[in-house]
Amino acid sequence: MTRHVFILAVFSALWLIGVPPGGADSEILRVVASIPPIHSLAAGVMEGAGSPALLVRGGASPHVFSLRPSSARALQEARLVFWAGEGAEDFLIRPLAILARKGRIVTLSKTPGLSLYPARPAGDWAGRTLARRALPGRTRAEGRIRGKPSWPRPGGPDMHIWLDPRNARVIVHAMAVELSRADRAGRALYIANAKRLTRRLEALEAEIRATLAPARRSPYVVFHDAYRYFEERFGLRPAGAFAAASGRKPGARRLTELRRRIRALGAVCVFAEPQFKPSLLETMMEGTGARAGVLDPLGADFEPGPELYFSLMRGLAASLRACLAPPTGG
Repeated sequence: MTRHVFILAVFSALWLIGVPPGGADSEILRVVASIPPIHSLAAGVMEGAGSPALLVRGGASPHVFSLRPSSARALQEARLVFWAGEGAEDFLIRPLAILARKGRIVTLSKTPGLSLYPARPAGDWAGRTLARRALPGRTRAEGRIRGKPSWPRPGGPDMHIWLDPRNARVIVHAMAVELSRADRAGRALYIANAKRLTRRLEALEAEIRATLAPARRSPYVVFHDAYRYFEERFGLRPAGAFAAASGRKPGARRLTELRRRIRALGAVCVFAEPQFKPSLLETMMEGTGARAGVLDPLGADFEPGPELYFSLMRGLAASLRACLAPPTGG
């Protein structure tokens, strides 16, 4: 009920925004989005009015991305820039300060109403209560912070915020507000698109929950801890991660240690990401009896645009189910 009240309040606020005479409404609204999932949500809200520019394409990692000249120009011309925030796309921190001076920078991880989780360390999570550990300002019962948190250091939030479809709904409404302020003549379109996306995201959550029902009890290990929002939303059982959120590859000693842990935990599957070599995954899994799978938190193999987010989320669910609960023969 609280979330629906919040959404209604957002739409009511949009209609209170006045339309000034002339000005920016006659110009092309130039919008930039950092990574494919954020770009996809922005493209959905903007559908029928234009398309945002995408900075990080394909399988490029936002952890090590280098800005191209065309992307630098896009930032210079942008009226709006959507990014998750520091800790997700650190390559953007300096360019935003230097290049994006004319536009409004929207840090989506600071959106009121968003659910945020603290980042987890790499290693074995079995027996730990990481999801419920008390931190300043957190709600013990929910194991997360809502609103605008002040995170303790050296820790911080897990920045893969888009992998919870309820967070995606909050992001969509925040984007509609920002787009309506920048292009007030188009606010009715942005509101209508945001409402349509909300319905689709609600249906997507129910669809994924049904897809994952047979896989919820199976423990697994991931190479890169990027999936907590997805795991928490759909009640999955991750047992650990080979590397922390930075994506650093483990050394030989670490591989030997984690191979032992995979066996001890009874992990059904080990999931890598598309950019990692299959040989590395095979080395990790030697003698464990676990199956191999691939998870992609960014949608590297999908065409950028409004449908990418939905393809990404369905792809994660399908990959998890295929490895954790494969169909039996007979």
